[in-house]
Amino acid sequence: MSTNFCLPFHETPATQRLSAAMQRAKEKADEAVAAAAEKQATTPVKMLLPGLNESVRAIPNYIARSAIFAPVRKGCRQIHDDTVFLEGPNILLKGSGKQLSEDHSDIWMHAMYLQTTVLVGEAPVINRADFLRGMGRPTGGSAYDWLHDGMKDLSRFTICIEARRRDGSVKYSYGQARSCRLLAMIGGFDYQESTGLYTLYADPRWAQIFGNREFALLDWAKRLNLRHDLSKSLQRLIGTSSDERQKYTLETLKDRAQYTSPMRKFRGNLERSLAELEACGIIARPCIETGARGQEMASWTRL
Repeated sequence: MSTNFCLPFHETPATQRLSAAMQRAKEKADEAVAAAAEKQATTPVKMLLPGLNESVRAIPNYIARSAIFAPVRKGCRQIHDDTVFLEGPNILLKGSGKQLSEDHSDIWMHAMYLQTTVLVGEAPVINRADFLRGMGRPTGGSAYDWLHDGMKDLSRFTICIEARRRDGSVKYSYGQARSCRLLAMIGGFDYQESTGLYTLYADPRWAQIFGNREFALLDWAKRLNLRHDLSKSLQRLIGTSSDERQKYTLETLKDRAQYTSPMRKFRGNLERSLAELEACGIIARPCIETGARGQEMASWTRL
């Protein structure tokens, strides 16, 4: 008695050959996708910031909202060691180094603007006198020393930042995990004394932090005309929100400004800065009032 033995359909030689061919095709497709992604990641591109031009500077919203840059006096700069500068459901921002001032903010924003003129990963080269002129600063011995000291401070200041999307997934994370290095405000710089040229190095990861239009645009000419550092600090904060009418407690503004004197003194400085911002056409109808919970609030209309 003979017995007919048949392979199940999915185990026939023809089906096995087809399955193997489909697997090879999938592997090749995966390899092609990976190669394309790697090529895209390594292909030099410019850091594009919509709305940025010679008369406008940009700063990421998380940096602008925080106290990493603050209107502090030269002799009152504390040393930070993994200090939390901004914390919320979708953001954790820490910093280490000597407290940065509004002067550092100007240097940093101008350096990052120059970075947009070259490809990401490349280093812009600029004459130090031209750098100072671009910031509305005089040129000369003391100004060159001021710029050089500011560059060193920015190179030494590192941040740890992790941003999440609304669904909780990680948007980017630098320095938070041990496997990922910290992010320097400026990756470094070289100065050639014989030519007076600076070569500026910015970490390419800044391009992602600036991404998705998550940055404030600041009128550069108006900023350079502001006399008070608190006014400059508030200009950065104002730019982070598209809300026409903005409101903050005085306690929040005082903490963000790293202001250690009594509230009455801060209130006087705040009133002076709000008046300056109004005179420069950055805000309108500023006022300080008592909120529903008895807290003093500063409010203004963004122009």
